[in-house]
Amino acid sequence: MFQGSMVALVTPMGEDGSVDENSLRNLVDWHVEQGSDAIVAVGTTGESATLDEQEHCTVIRQVVEFAAKRVPVIAGTGANSTTEAIQLTRCAREAGADGCLLVTPYYNKPTQEGLYQHFRAVAEAVDIPQLLYNVPGRTACDMLPETVGRLAAIRNIVGIKEATGELERVARLRELCGPDFALITGDDATSRDFVLLGGDGTISVTANVAPAAMHRMIEAARQGDTGQAAEIDRPLAALHRDLFLESNPIPVKWALAEMGLIPKGIRLPLTWFSETYQPRLRESMVAAGLL
Repeated sequence: MFQGSMVALVTPMGEDGSVDENSLRNLVDWHVEQGSDAIVAVGTTGESATLDEQEHCTVIRQVVEFAAKRVPVIAGTGANSTTEAIQLTRCAREAGADGCLLVTPYYNKPTQEGLYQHFRAVAEAVDIPQLLYNVPGRTACDMLPETVGRLAAIRNIVGIKEATGELERVARLRELCGPDFALITGDDATSRDFVLLGGDGTISVTANVAPAAMHRMIEAARQGDTGQAAEIDRPLAALHRDLFLESNPIPVKWALAEMGLIPKGIRLPLTWFSETYQPRLRESMVAAGLL
């Protein structure tokens, strides 16, 4: 279930910040047609931080409904409160999600033992496959491989989204967690190398705009075809970089609007993509064959 190119789906919104259900349905259909291997709903790219709990659960239910079992749906259900993370994970299970993605608790700066106890509590409370999510650049909290190794012993903790971009962690995580534990990268720029080193896939921002190419590139890397993976990835390299010219998902929502796939809508405190950077990202989109 947790392998290949998994899109970290945006949450389409109108200019007033309201969730656009029709655009969400169309995006899900498009990703199924384009070959995305799974859809991650309401993660960081889906603006989980500014959706309230009811909206969060509603979007998960909608994505599950729209996907209609054609691809797995992984729900972002992490929180910096263990109680809230359990509530969101229960909501995802009730909605029919295939798994959950839980970010390390942000802002609190828990210890490694605190991280272990947090994720164990969620796993024991809700019987659904769970992916850990380590992204210290956003959370000010780095879950070390040794802690991941401890958590891998829990039955329904089945993998990790490792978004540090530190490729040396792949071998260490595999050693500590075993061959069946899903190792997923959250860093587009190093996704190809991560998978070639033994990872299972990516949860990708770039896949929002180039899902077919990301699917082909990750599949080639999973097959160990270094040359083919590099050839497919080459025109995407500028996208991997420029989709982070401002905080994600600001650039990718602008790119999707330019492609006519979503309306111009984002929720404060995020703002619409700066005109200063638009020509640069447009150039990268042209190079990737998107415009």
